[in-house]
Amino acid sequence: MEKFFSHGKLLITAEYAVLDGAKALALPTKLGQSLVVKPIESPEIRWKSFDHNGTLWFETILQLASFEANVTNETAKRLSECFLAIAKLQPGCFVAHNGFEMHSRLEFPQNWGLGSSSTLINNLAQWAKVDAYKLLAATFGGSGYDIACAQHPYPITFQKNLKSSPKVEKAVFNPSFKDQLFFVHQNQKQNSRDAIAHYNTLKTTQSLDFSELNALTDALLVATTLEEFEVLMSKHETIVGNLIQHPPIKASHFSDYNGAIKSLGAWGGDFFLATGTEQQYFKDKGYNTIIPFKEMVL
Repeated sequence: MEKFFSHGKLLITAEYAVLDGAKALALPTKLGQSLVVKPIESPEIRWKSFDHNGTLWFETILQLASFEANVTNETAKRLSECFLAIAKLQPGCFVAHNGFEMHSRLEFPQNWGLGSSSTLINNLAQWAKVDAYKLLAATFGGSGYDIACAQHPYPITFQKNLKSSPKVEKAVFNPSFKDQLFFVHQNQKQNSRDAIAHYNTLKTTQSLDFSELNALTDALLVATTLEEFEVLMSKHETIVGNLIQHPPIKASHFSDYNGAIKSLGAWGGDFFLATGTEQQYFKDKGYNTIIPFKEMVL
């Protein structure tokens, strides 16, 4: 039996722009996804997916010869695509064994947007001994920052390189004011693929100059006071809002909130970052999934 684990992710800076080479700050989360693999004699993959409560939510059997699933839905289709991609990247992966039983377990709710796909891809890549970035590119797509988070137990800066492997560096991000940082879930999940497609329709040559965003990422890492951090958050929101032609979340939803608010990842869903201590403000508005920084981030 083999067991693999990957961390979830939060993209703190350079959302959207990270796809085109901007420098992003990303944080791996304590919660992630595990994969247990056992060899079996029959030529098939017996797959089971369990949610954060341990409840079985998806199962299928894929034939080893074709990776065709015995059920027809989007999840089965995606899983089949993953194994087909693995077979192309590592042709000998399925030769030495008859088949496999695989159990995948999420530690966070699927609608949290912490990387149910990226943690799956990284676990499968670890098992198959293939490049996780190449497997991601062949399946779900994206910048790859989420794969970097899956692989590292500490904050990172990430820059996509269009010609080679991404630049991933360890970052020191342990602000003295972290007790005044918390994450609020927007009660809806954002589809990353749809968000990327929308961004790609808006890109211009001018919008691909990310020097100001890169400088903000560096500045956020060394901010020494909450006030300085909040100013940088707001500047970042304005730049990305202009880039994707969308108002920042504070302006559109929480204009009377005393602290700063910043979208994370694809705008319009999943978690946002808020500063201050007024968590009750969001609860009063119906946002009940609120997680302090220290409880969420590794």
